[in-house]
Amino acid sequence: MAEKTRIVVLGGGYGGVEALKKIYKKLKKNPNVEFTLIDRNHYHTLMTELHEVAGSRVEPDSVQVSFHRIFGGTRVQVITDTIKNIDFTGRKLLSDSARYDYDYLVIAAGGDPEFFNIEGVQANSFTLWSLEDAMRIRVHVEECFRKAACEPNPFERQKLLTFAIAGAGFTGVELAGELAERRRVLCRRYHIDEREVKILIVEALGKVLNMLSDNLRAKAERSMRKLGIDVYLNSPIFKAEPGYIIIEGGRKIETDTIVWTCGIHGSELTASLDLTKGQEARGECSYASWEEGIHGMSGCRFDEEDTYLVGKRGRILVNELMQSVDHPNVYLAGDIIWFVEGGKVLPQIVETALQTAHCAAANIVAAVQGKPDRVRFKSNYHGFMVSIGSKHAVSNAGGIELSGFAAMGLKHLVNMHYLWGLAGLNAVWGYLKHELFEIRDGRSFVGSHLAAKIPVYWAVPLRIFLGAKWLIEGITKVSQGWLSPGEGGFFHVDPANIKIPGVSFGDVTSAATAAEEAADALSAATDAVAEGAKALISTDSFLYKMYEWFAQTVIAFHPTTAFMMQAGLVLTEIGIGLALISGTFTFLASAASIGLGLMFIVSAMGGPELLWYILAAVVMLGGAGKGFGLDHWVMKWVKDFWNRRKIAKRTHLYLGEPRE
Repeated sequence: MAEKTRIVVLGGGYGGVEALKKIYKKLKKNPNVEFTLIDRNHYHTLMTELHEVAGSRVEPDSVQVSFHRIFGGTRVQVITDTIKNIDFTGRKLLSDSARYDYDYLVIAAGGDPEFFNIEGVQANSFTLWSLEDAMRIRVHVEECFRKAACEPNPFERQKLLTFAIAGAGFTGVELAGELAERRRVLCRRYHIDEREVKILIVEALGKVLNMLSDNLRAKAERSMRKLGIDVYLNSPIFKAEPGYIIIEGGRKIETDTIVWTCGIHGSELTASLDLTKGQEARGECSYASWEEGIHGMSGCRFDEEDTYLVGKRGRILVNELMQSVDHPNVYLAGDIIWFVEGGKVLPQIVETALQTAHCAAANIVAAVQGKPDRVRFKSNYHGFMVSIGSKHAVSNAGGIELSGFAAMGLKHLVNMHYLWGLAGLNAVWGYLKHELFEIRDGRSFVGSHLAAKIPVYWAVPLRIFLGAKWLIEGITKVSQGWLSPGEGGFFHVDPANIKIPGVSFGDVTSAATAAEEAADALSAATDAVAEGAKALISTDSFLYKMYEWFAQTVIAFHPTTAFMMQAGLVLTEIGIGLALISGTFTFLASAASIGLGLMFIVSAMGGPELLWYILAAVVMLGGAGKGFGLDHWVMKWVKDFWNRRKIAKRTHLYLGEPRE
């Protein structure tokens, strides 16, 4: 048996997941290659959307994509563990309780916030660098409003209602926008005047969003002013203490909330790795906690033994192949790397993580396959997008500058494009639900128009009524002989028993007789379906001519064929009726109802009544069978059964989470 080649990716962020997906795609047919992903969480975090969780626009699960959803149906082994160190000589990753061997290693563990050795900042601020961070901010903000509603001291009340964000980059501006929108909701809930609430951005430089053009920056500033966000420029923070920060000129800003978004550097892991660093963080030590993912520590409560000081954090030096300069079988990607291109170090953004991951993956694949060619890194950035709340955004993508509704729409499209590559339709649908269909307080760029819900119990009477109508239509056709093939039986169908409009058999009847019979059948069908109402389209219309061609060419191929179509039509009507009345497979029955209604209209069998059949069926698509219907139990079983199937995992077409 050939010796196994073990490929391990450390870190399930943007870079780690991208690298492993690329490697697996190229090497999955090689049975001698093992693929392993190690992360301290069981899910991939959409880091660029954390501000939405912190500002309570979406729920925490909206930024989580489980590794089972991403790698379900593959040979990738996902391990949830916290790696504390790496033995590069012995090729082992070490945690507190286990060790993992590798032949090729991709380190994509991500960076941590950079506090620039400013006194008191880490101990007295929040950060937005993990889901845990976002949840701490989310809970803290609402707690501040709750306390302020009961606080009689004006000074303390103002501190509670002042929220200071350090840094006017992407994260700081996006978080400020979310908090500004959240302010409106919480002020109504706790009966607080919005003018009492201050949201501040404190920036050391002389402008916000330094990476954007003057035009886009001006538009972003207008959006921030419209939301009531105050911006302090040229205001570096020199010190932070509980309850205040001190900025340029000794000015003190009294606040119980400081969120630090000012930079990224090496992580706790890089502090322990014996690898050459390209640059180290300012200050040799910082507080850390493996268990909690603590970065900014304001509001955290844990014992002293649960924290420790890490040594020199830094970004690891790599060559143009994304290899460590110390070990040729170790590759790196994302925020953790230090690589200078064109005289500038690579920016720590998502595109860098994805592109460096591509490079590392390509070179590992080449090494495993024994190919001499190697890929040398060359960046290809496409632009930037920044949201300011749920309705405002600015973007520069592909050299095209957009703002407002168009920019926000583009941001959603880019996110969905990424999620499609990550976990297919399942992830895209989840994103649409969180961002558009389940949004609260109108906080989406289309407001609440797509999020308004109809209580299921309102739809139950309509579902039963619609089902009864279809059932009656089917039974009526049975009484009219639509299921009778004639004396010759199924294999010798009497053409005179074919009642589908537009179908005639030249060897049985003359053209005139056929036309007369077709007219009689049309009249009977119209009476049955639309109770004598006038057909929506005439027999002279283009749609009917298309139907007539199909009827004569396909349906009228043979009397037996026509009878099968006729019987299928009747049984479908009865089936739709029974399904809707019982609330079983309501979605499929509703879709069939829409399709059948459209078919009747095109064949000139349908009157105006069919329009409400179709529109009522559209309402039923939203899960009407789960209220006083069998779908309440059936769909749970179907969902669990389907989610266990390998094909569902491979295609990412499972419902919710895949099952083992």
